[in-house]
Amino acid sequence: MKKKNFMLICGLILLVGGAGCSSNVQGNTGQLSVYNIPAQEAKWIRDGEPMEFEDGVWYPQDAIDVLLDSEVLLLGECQGVQIFVDKVDVRPFRALYTKFGKNKFRVFKKRDLND
Repeated sequence: MKKKNFMLICGLILLVGGAGCSSNVQGNTGQLSVYNIPAQEAKWIRDGEPMEFEDGVWYPQDAIDVLLDSEVLLLGECQGVQIFVDKVDVRPFRALYTKFGKNKFRVFKKRDLND
């Protein structure tokens, strides 16, 4: 009888304990970077040099935006640096971004080529 009770208690503990360990979270939950983080921001950006993109000249700003990699869309590359836009932005884009740290993106603002 004692052996039966012991087995019953052990079975209940395993059943209850196992159910508490399940999780529905899968994959990267925003903690890992999808896009590479450069060791140092490109010199041309630090020197304030612009980039050309879609009939405009885009200048780096002192401002930065804090964004997750899941909140930006990779548009391409300029002088070896990845160029991003906020996923919720539509053309004409409000700003372009380059990544220089974890969740840190440099803001670029547009000046028309005719200006």
